[in-house]
Amino acid sequence: MINKIKQYDWKKYNYSLLIAVIILCLLSAFTVKLAGGEEHGMSYMKGQLMGMFLGIIIVVFLSMFDYHFICKFVGIYYVVGLLLTAATRSPIGTDNYTSAWRWIRLGPITFQPSELLKVILILTLAVVFGKLSNRLNRWSTLAIIVALTIVPVLLILSQPDLSSSLVVLFVMAIMVVVAGVSYRLLFPIIALGLPIGAVLFWYIQQPYNILLKAGILKDYHYKRIMAWLYPDKWDPTGDINYQQNRSIRAIASGGLSGKYLQDGGTSAGQSRSYHAVAVNESDFVWSVIGEEFGFLGCCLILLLFAFVIFKCFMVAKKSQDYLGKLIAAGVASMFMFQVFTNICVVTLVFPNTGLPLPFISNGLSSMISSMIGIGLIMNIGIQPAKSSKGFSMRHMYGNGPTSDIDLDLEL
Repeated sequence: MINKIKQYDWKKYNYSLLIAVIILCLLSAFTVKLAGGEEHGMSYMKGQLMGMFLGIIIVVFLSMFDYHFICKFVGIYYVVGLLLTAATRSPIGTDNYTSAWRWIRLGPITFQPSELLKVILILTLAVVFGKLSNRLNRWSTLAIIVALTIVPVLLILSQPDLSSSLVVLFVMAIMVVVAGVSYRLLFPIIALGLPIGAVLFWYIQQPYNILLKAGILKDYHYKRIMAWLYPDKWDPTGDINYQQNRSIRAIASGGLSGKYLQDGGTSAGQSRSYHAVAVNESDFVWSVIGEEFGFLGCCLILLLFAFVIFKCFMVAKKSQDYLGKLIAAGVASMFMFQVFTNICVVTLVFPNTGLPLPFISNGLSSMISSMIGIGLIMNIGIQPAKSSKGFSMRHMYGNGPTSDIDLDLEL
């Protein structure tokens, strides 16, 4: 095992990326402590620190474990991920005191399978793209990719969890482009997709739309969309957008440098505006960041996120093979979409939908899935420039889009 690990180019180990992630996790532990107040603050912080330490162990382990070998079992991961996601509707499923059945409970542990399924789908699509890399100009290739994506999307929507399903679709779209799918396929899709999307956006605003009657679009989804588009008509009292309006007030009250620098946190009790924001330790944790650390603190954290995403895309660019490039691009796009969407929701740029902020939001599921992505990025970055015998399996995949993958898949 030691000889296999020595094959890696450890000079390329992405310490700066790991440090940035650890800083985000430490900021998270401190922020959720403030969000929880005297009653829940310490338990939130301990949970985040435990998740960070567990995540670091996962990153170190995956850094040393060749991702080519991991990808040999994507079929198993894919099926297990689907079964776990479907299990949220089984006796072990739970709504976690919400109206959405997104979690499974195993004893004292509550886990959200859709978070893990995002990473599993990235690995699955990367492997399938590699197998079909000689047929990227065929509609059948695109059909297989869409079919593999639509199954988890439908399962996630049934929970319901619209935001996570959008993450999956966005990741698939980015990976399609990065994989090099022929523009002869993409241009017709874009040309038809834009007007169809515009018509669909108009149609879902109609109270008689089939999506609403069939239950695909939930009633609260419809009300949130309409209140976001027409707040004066649909939400004159502010009840529907209450959470987001409160969040905006909390962020605005932070000013330039935030309240924490002004009072050292001595007044971080119920006097803080973010205590009126529901789930301020999770999906709406940005309201706490905005009020406590102000505009400058928000900019600093956004720079850290931008650095993490940039480093992931750079690993994709410099990857020694096609498989690594796709995995790294998928992980980067997952982080990018979640950060952008979470902050847009908290600031009412988008309608309200629950989506965690990577490394920051309270919750073990999101932390672990994000750390798995970072671990894969680390291993991709230290792969040796030339293939070698033994631990490295790059000779099975090749270094370009024409390489084959050891996966039994026939069209």
